[in-house]
Amino acid sequence: MEANLDKVFIHNLADVATRDIGGGTRIWQFAIVLAGAKIGSECNVCANVFIEGDVVVGDRVTIKCGVQLWNGLRVGDDVFIGPNATFTNDRFPRSKKWPKKYLETIIEDGASIGAGAVILPGLRIGAGAFVAAGSVVTKNVDPRSLVCGNPARHVRFIVEGDVHVH
Repeated sequence: MEANLDKVFIHNLADVATRDIGGGTRIWQFAIVLAGAKIGSECNVCANVFIEGDVVVGDRVTIKCGVQLWNGLRVGDDVFIGPNATFTNDRFPRSKKWPKKYLETIIEDGASIGAGAVILPGLRIGAGAFVAAGSVVTKNVDPRSLVCGNPARHVRFIVEGDVHVH
């Protein structure tokens, strides 16, 4: 999808090297988006966000300040990623030693990742799931599951119509 960048807001202090951005998306100051990244329509990419080239972001996604999206991350539609959430893509990182292929992490449609949560590589966060702030996710999260803690554990399922998650 080659963007009509006339319908995209890119702050003059952002560094955006991809043209694959959907209409209505806003990218704020000090964000860096590398060539090859795909960003959907009506997204809000807040200040100080870094997006690598092998990242796909769906439509109507909010990425709050201080988030880095590394190669291999696939983000569905209507996802919320809270401030300073941390994603990883290498289980055994070593300086100057890169894997042949990075692990794919999938955040399904409608999921929410709370502030400061850590998502280990190669996992799937199910549709409509909610990862509480500060949680460390070490295994897949079922759809509509609320998880919290370190390691993150299932608390309950979110039912249709939940306005607040307690």
